[in-house]
Amino acid sequence: MDKQLLDKLMRMAKLDLPEEEQREMSIDLDKICGWIEKLQEVDTEGVEPLTTLALEPPTLREDIPQPPLNHEKALSTSKYSDSNYFRVPKVKDASKLVS
Repeated sequence: MDKQLLDKLMRMAKLDLPEEEQREMSIDLDKICGWIEKLQEVDTEGVEPLTTLALEPPTLREDIPQPPLNHEKALSTSKYSDSNYFRVPKVKDASKLVS
């Protein structure tokens, strides 16, 4: 895990880690990548893909329509709101958009 890739991952995850935590994160990510490489060595010939971890089918509840959530109540649960909207951090830099 080189510094450039770690910086990219931190930007994508919106993380700002101090140098010491970056070193620890890099070591942890190297270990994870090693585990993935080790998994690729496992012979899965003839093994059916797993579609669920549960051995029993899920218990489903009846779908009963409910009244919609009140707008004010929904906004009141948000840490950040502005007038009638939820506020979220900017995700994409407009200067990098392709026109």
